[in-house]
Amino acid sequence: MPNIKSAEKRVLIARERNARNKVEKTKLKNAMKKFDAAVAEGNRETAEGAYKVAVKTVDHAASKGIIHKNNAAHKKSSMTKKLNAIG
Repeated sequence: MPNIKSAEKRVLIARERNARNKVEKTKLKNAMKKFDAAVAEGNRETAEGAYKVAVKTVDHAASKGIIHKNNAAHKKSSMTKKLNAIG
């Protein structure tokens, strides 16, 4: 445990941010899973709805620093290819 008061505050802030990041990462993974399930099902309408939610979640995670912006672009590109393959 830190001895300096400011270091103690940083530990508390780091814990809060870690918890918040875990929640955001979980939301991201859930959105991606729902999109993948919709694509596997082959239903275009469901997949499009899940795609919009997943892209929004990916963008939000990138803006908050949960994932890198290039990682977000890679994920969105991959999802777009999968959506277009449904036809």
